[in-house]
Amino acid sequence: MEGKPRPAATPEQALQAMDRMIALAHFGQQDIAARLGLNTTDLTCIGFLIEADLAGESLAAGDLAERANLTTGAVTGVLNRLEKAGYARRAPDPDDRRKVRIAMDPSAQQRIMEAYGPFYLRLGALFADYGAEEVAVLADWFTRARALMQESLDEIRAGL
Repeated sequence: MEGKPRPAATPEQALQAMDRMIALAHFGQQDIAARLGLNTTDLTCIGFLIEADLAGESLAAGDLAERANLTTGAVTGVLNRLEKAGYARRAPDPDDRRKVRIAMDPSAQQRIMEAYGPFYLRLGALFADYGAEEVAVLADWFTRARALMQESLDEIRAGL
């Protein structure tokens, strides 16, 4: 499918649209987290656990800390809350007894998708409105923008 004609936009207009989307996503994450009995950090960490699970991987607590840009101490608190809420459980690493692996509770992904499912369906329909080359540009942009965000976050945390 070839992409449809799109309205012209300047980089400034695109940046403003992105800022508005990020702000709305921030509030949406708060609302979804509250609906699931979590905070936004815990919800973000669940997203990383689901991503790893779908890839056939399991994360060690340190891996989760790195992906979520958290300290290992903060991840311990996240895991305590996720276990208490029935979303995840800790399991010993079979290859390294010093590490803990995080396993998703079997019902966790279903509970999460009940909250996110309608939105993901809408996003799927939106992506279907774009041609393959346009989707490739979007994926490239999101990937590169994420790297820039990480660089900026690292600078902020370093006090630069």
